[in-house]
Amino acid sequence: MSHLNEYLAEKRAAVLARNAAVEAGAAKPVQLKANVRAEGRSGVRRLRIREHQVISDSPPDFAGYDLGPSSPELQLGVLGTCVTHIFLIQAAERQVPLESLEVEVTGIIDPRGGKPGHEKTPIWPHEIGYTVHIDSPASREEIDALFEAVERNCPILNLLRNPQTIRAEVKLVDSKAGAANASRTEDDAVAA
Repeated sequence: MSHLNEYLAEKRAAVLARNAAVEAGAAKPVQLKANVRAEGRSGVRRLRIREHQVISDSPPDFAGYDLGPSSPELQLGVLGTCVTHIFLIQAAERQVPLESLEVEVTGIIDPRGGKPGHEKTPIWPHEIGYTVHIDSPASREEIDALFEAVERNCPILNLLRNPQTIRAEVKLVDSKAGAANASRTEDDAVAA
């Protein structure tokens, strides 16, 4: 048994326990939170999630120091980690053996987007795609069913495919007092 398949046995136990909690009504929504701070002279963005942190930076041609991936690169990476995780969950649940699993995500970001002459060029990552490389003794039918389940159940993949409203708010902070002295929400801006 490969190390990945040993992990899938552990993952299956966790998936079954989580499914049982959902069925029993014991599972509750989880509040997600990320905090990002621009730092000092470098302008790097320190992303903090729970007890973890990631540095995001720009390449040198955009006043960065290349100390970490850019935000668009992180977005592709987040899609890749989520697709990979959901493949593992679905493989564990369906008992599909995997010798290896790798997801490659690609996309384009065009710095000309929205600029004169390129008004219709997206300013966001686009032409996003992913390729899954699987080594498995499972049949093609099992792999196809696994892929369909991933496409249906991957939260980040479906987030990107299904537009939604995102709440936004700006709070002006008095750096000397350290307290918020004004707040303007997106709704206030629309009303103005």
